[in-house]
Amino acid sequence: MESGPAIFAGVVFALFGGGLLMWTAARVRHRQPVAHGVSPVASAAVATLAALLTLALAAWCFARL
Repeated sequence: MESGPAIFAGVVFALFGGGLLMWTAARVRHRQPVAHGVSPVASAAVATLAALLTLALAAWCFARL
């Protein structure tokens, strides 16, 4: 019964992190800005870091099962 919230949180983190990582990769591959008004390198780095952090949180949630 207590594993339900961990599974839900892990799935949410995994979907968000994976989606953000794929979106960032697509924007960088097409040489389009990830965020307007910000350095392209900095915005891609911050978005990638955020995606990897959420994927790590997903792994942590799944490891708690």
